[in-house]
Amino acid sequence: MRLISLLSRSAPVAVILAACALQAPHAIAQPAVPAKAVTLLGSLKSPWGLAFLPDGRMLITEKGGRLLLVAADGKSVVSEIEGLPQIAISGQGGLLGIAIDPDFEKDPWVYWAYTELGTGDEDGLTGTALARGRLSGTTLRDVKVLFRQAPKFRSGVHFGARIVFRPDKTLFLTLGDRGSRDAVQDPKTGIGKVIRLNRDGTVPTDNPRVTGGLPEVWSTGHRNIQGAALHPVDGALWAHEHGPQGGDELNRVVPGGNYGWPIASYGCPYGVPEGEKCRIGGGKHPEGYREPVSYWVPQSIAPAGLIFYSGKRFPEWKGDAFMGALRGQALWRVRIESNRETARERLFADLKERIRDVVEGPDGWIYLLTDGGKLIRIER
Repeated sequence: MRLISLLSRSAPVAVILAACALQAPHAIAQPAVPAKAVTLLGSLKSPWGLAFLPDGRMLITEKGGRLLLVAADGKSVVSEIEGLPQIAISGQGGLLGIAIDPDFEKDPWVYWAYTELGTGDEDGLTGTALARGRLSGTTLRDVKVLFRQAPKFRSGVHFGARIVFRPDKTLFLTLGDRGSRDAVQDPKTGIGKVIRLNRDGTVPTDNPRVTGGLPEVWSTGHRNIQGAALHPVDGALWAHEHGPQGGDELNRVVPGGNYGWPIASYGCPYGVPEGEKCRIGGGKHPEGYREPVSYWVPQSIAPAGLIFYSGKRFPEWKGDAFMGALRGQALWRVRIESNRETARERLFADLKERIRDVVEGPDGWIYLLTDGGKLIRIER
């Protein structure tokens, strides 16, 4: 495993390249017993999201439209969950992110993001939607759509679709740009945004407000967020997103923040040679747009899934961010100090798997979903 670190706390993050190995000013501590990857289940079909139930069993979404109940040991599918609404399987779209209610043991709500087919004037078009239902046995009841992304598009890319609950029991939903750069900076659309909702789909009164904008919008200027998590110290939302050619970003997502897409990116337009000169908008974000905490150049790793590790199994990793990589086919570990990246490390590249989701289990191990259909546990 190679360690990639900043030469100093003041060095620009832009000098860190995924292909470089720099001498660290201080080594990131490694587990006393090396971590290993154990495949628990290998028969899934394009799994996308994972959530643990209070009893240790898992809910796993498959992009093709199945929601599976998996045994607590991760080694068998107990049942398929019934009651989902119609799901449009379109390109990168399908059944995507999943989360359970903070009060699930009292009222067993399950929340999921999915690709919804338009009707009427939007017939044949798709967009991300958020729904919830009460889990009763192996059936979802009282199903209700809480949010529909608008406008819808014919494109089959960039749905976003990660769900994160805050301690106040409101939730975030990430929304991709759907391949439409023109709509991202328009505050009246749900394109390229992070939104915040109450559990019932209503809008919190303390959301940031942009004149003429949607009241649910928390932040804008995003391309395609497929990983989001709360920081364990201050509870702030962090998210990473796909760049075009290079320029994948890790961001601290603040209320009302604008993260620059498509005005600026450290990535390059498709079809041109990768490098510094082709960076969109020159790379550095102009005044009024938030710079990423970190980014990947010259090539994208296509990050997916995000956690900040808080368990006891790997005390050396406590507080570190972990994200999967689709193109990069690895698990990335990122050390964050004072909201700045100080080191990063590429792990488990020998798996040669497109890692789609990363979740910390109630047992303190780290669980991975791969596009190849595997549920993997990182343990000692």
